[in-house]
Amino acid sequence: MIPAVLITDPVSADVEVVTSWFELLVKGGVIMIPILLLSLLSVYLFIERFSYIRQMTRIDGDSINNILQKMRSARVSEAITDAQNDNTATGRIILSGLGKADKPVQEIESILESTTNLEITKMEKNTGYLGLIAGIAPMLGFIGTISGVIKIFYNISLADNISIGIIAGGLYQKMICSGAGLIVGVIAYSCYHYLQMEIDRYTIRLQENLLNFLKEL
Repeated sequence: MIPAVLITDPVSADVEVVTSWFELLVKGGVIMIPILLLSLLSVYLFIERFSYIRQMTRIDGDSINNILQKMRSARVSEAITDAQNDNTATGRIILSGLGKADKPVQEIESILESTTNLEITKMEKNTGYLGLIAGIAPMLGFIGTISGVIKIFYNISLADNISIGIIAGGLYQKMICSGAGLIVGVIAYSCYHYLQMEIDRYTIRLQENLLNFLKEL
């Protein structure tokens, strides 16, 4: 006699799990739609800002050293050309200083500071929306849960029948909104502060390069 072997289809199991998660989100109600939209918006904003910040905050040490070396040799025009070819925030900031190389140091420091503030503002563009989503998403989840609880007790009052199964079943469905809202809020909050940390780290490195630049002037 050949023993019976229980064969489990992993593909079917995966489909079943995905279906259950999808059904779980659907049970959260209409309020899940804006929460999911906010989650997609958070991911898009983070990827877009992360790519831009990484590109702009790249500091090529060799390029900076070449510019400084040409300034020491009084080859300002060549240094300007190198700065123009450096398509980063640092290159544009140094270029603004080179354009005022014949001006007093105070004026050069002023233009460097203004250009730096402009570049930092460009990096921070739209990151405020992540902070906004971090606050709105949990509130939407809480609203969805509260509205669901109100509906549950309203139905109980109409039926004049209290059942633990009815209360628990309806309540867990509405708690999905709170859970989803909190998750989206945490993700948006983490993304916002990570981007700010990247900008802060760049600012520190930039100050070191600008100090060397001013010394050469």
